[in-house]
Amino acid sequence: MFVSSTYSKKELFSNLEPDLVIFHSNELVTMNTKYGAPRIGEDMAELAIINDGAVAVKDDRIIFIGPTDELISKFEFGKIPTKIDATNKLVTPGFVDPHTHIIFDGTRENELSMKLEGKTYLEILKLGGGILKTVRETRKAPLEKLVENGKKILDRMMSYGTTTLETKSGYGLTTESEIKQLKAIEILNDKHPLDIVPTFLGAHAIPPEYKDKTDKYVKLIISDMIPKIAKEGLAEFCDVFCEEGIFTIKQTHKILKTAIRYGLKPQIHIDEIVDTNGALLASKIKAIQTGHLLKSNDEGLKAMAEAGVIATLLPGTPFCLMLDQYAPARKMIELGIPIALATDLNPNCWTESMQIVIALACYHMKLSPAEALTASTINSACAIQKEDEIGSIEIGKKADLLVFDVPNHQFLPYHFGVNLVSKVIKNGKIVVDNRLST
Repeated sequence: MFVSSTYSKKELFSNLEPDLVIFHSNELVTMNTKYGAPRIGEDMAELAIINDGAVAVKDDRIIFIGPTDELISKFEFGKIPTKIDATNKLVTPGFVDPHTHIIFDGTRENELSMKLEGKTYLEILKLGGGILKTVRETRKAPLEKLVENGKKILDRMMSYGTTTLETKSGYGLTTESEIKQLKAIEILNDKHPLDIVPTFLGAHAIPPEYKDKTDKYVKLIISDMIPKIAKEGLAEFCDVFCEEGIFTIKQTHKILKTAIRYGLKPQIHIDEIVDTNGALLASKIKAIQTGHLLKSNDEGLKAMAEAGVIATLLPGTPFCLMLDQYAPARKMIELGIPIALATDLNPNCWTESMQIVIALACYHMKLSPAEALTASTINSACAIQKEDEIGSIEIGKKADLLVFDVPNHQFLPYHFGVNLVSKVIKNGKIVVDNRLST
């Protein structure tokens, strides 16, 4: 069903009869965008909750939001094909995971022992582990294997409540292998219920054959990879891992300027291990989002706030790296930086659960449950520029909805380590049902 990108006119949907309704929700968290998209500062805690709330869906679109008694009086309730009783349950928008790396082959469980022995991320990389180990395995893997691996991950993500995600290439580091990864993403986006936003990350590491010849590899990215990927329409975004010993600020700027020229939108991994002044660069090029930001300086953060660059925070990564420091989320909120949350799912930080990420964000970055939920829905939708379609429960938007077997949003970080999802509705269809009763 085609719907205009403007969803303010309720009359577009006033004569439609729903084919699915959710009713008697203890908390219906709408994330109404009248509070801003993305939300910043104090507005991050405003969830726009309807108690005893109800949602009606026709095809893949939301056609009604309001109290349950209004729903029952408006529609012929007995004739609605699918009815979900959400008594004493929480209903939210589907999670949006705006920073992942799901297309790879091989695992790196042996590196946990190396971390326990005290080896750092960069030390493991120098020993041929880390990204470079995954590159070796991914280069060898046929396209079909990458698709198979990705499907398993997507199925798990969906079961934990993710309905849209961004994912990156970056484990090929040759033109052929990067295109292979992006084609795997394209196939999965066509076949899997979840919506996937593709990002080109050829600048993820320096491949072994270009050791001590980083500028030469940057030239390959600029002159060969980006033009071919843009021509085939395989990516929406271009990302760079800007970090000490990987890609410099100058090289990052060069790559992203080229990407912008070819129609790819910029984002950056910045300041994860050391402060490279990546936050300042992100503001200068008006990156849509940045990832990590553990070490970003105040000047760069203030510039990001002024430029409206979204900080996508990845608390699973420092947790897996056993770091004491996490991104300064409270400072960012005070500065007015929009914050999103993501899993950063990759072979070094392997979790499909945005629920775990919400818990880590609360316990280690001091976000409130409300702020963490905002960062996982409407703000993360903004991080991939899909806020007109997803991230909030509003008339005309996609019917991407979660029903949790808990009474309120504060349970999400409070009861951690289990899957609290009861049902996942994607594009108006129940795609996960973890409870038999409706």
